[in-house]
Amino acid sequence: MTVPTITADELRRRLENGDAFVLVDALAPMVYAHSHLPGAINLPASNLDPDRVARRIPDRSTEIVVYCSSPDCDDSIVTGDRLQQLGYRNVRHYAGGKDEWRELGLPLERAGKPYVPTS
Repeated sequence: MTVPTITADELRRRLENGDAFVLVDALAPMVYAHSHLPGAINLPASNLDPDRVARRIPDRSTEIVVYCSSPDCDDSIVTGDRLQQLGYRNVRHYAGGKDEWRELGLPLERAGKPYVPTS
């Protein structure tokens, strides 16, 4: 299966507009806890239990945008493919991931609070 992509600009606009979709961070829980895109939930590629996914996203027609760290990271592809296999029909992939998001100066959060890197 092929997961259609979404650009950083389109994703940023969707977040700013408050559009209805679920943003999924496919990275390991510790990486997610460190920082993630605003409003993202964590569904790591290594733990996609169908019951857990169904509890987090009960409507299989929900628009889902999945990302990981960068274009070189396969976790978001694995998660996106698995979501499609589970019957989710509206899955998109943000290939640039958290690295591109940060490089563009866009906000990240940690445990629901803004995250400002110290560098």
